[in-house]
Amino acid sequence: MLAVWYQALDDVLGRYGDQLDGKTIIDITNPVDPETYAPLDLEAGSAAQEIAAKVPGAKVVKAFNTTFAGSLIEGRVSDQPLDVFVASDDEDAKATLRELAESSGLRVLDAGPLAHARQLEGAGFLHMAVQPGLGGTYASALKIVS
Repeated sequence: MLAVWYQALDDVLGRYGDQLDGKTIIDITNPVDPETYAPLDLEAGSAAQEIAAKVPGAKVVKAFNTTFAGSLIEGRVSDQPLDVFVASDDEDAKATLRELAESSGLRVLDAGPLAHARQLEGAGFLHMAVQPGLGGTYASALKIVS
């Protein structure tokens, strides 16, 4: 699981990139400026796509980036299970993530290929941006209701 600030990606991948071939990387990175929380515009489209380009032997899965740590620990918000949005080009990696999340009582929603990580990162930013209006407790969750 890659849970670092976007600005640390190059350093982390530089240190461990060779060890990641064949491994599944679950990327929860949201590319935002750490001082202003403004979203960053990335040439690759998303942090997940940058990771995939820098570590081509790894299986990259974008997930958990729309879920705050406290909510994830609880596993629920307002007595509702959390939704985990997942994007990846590797179906086996998605299946592994699904098994992990569902075994913890979370609901997994397949967001499609890794190219959709850009939209998941945008949703992560939106979720951060609305926190002041919700009291700033970061105890909310994004949920699909159908």
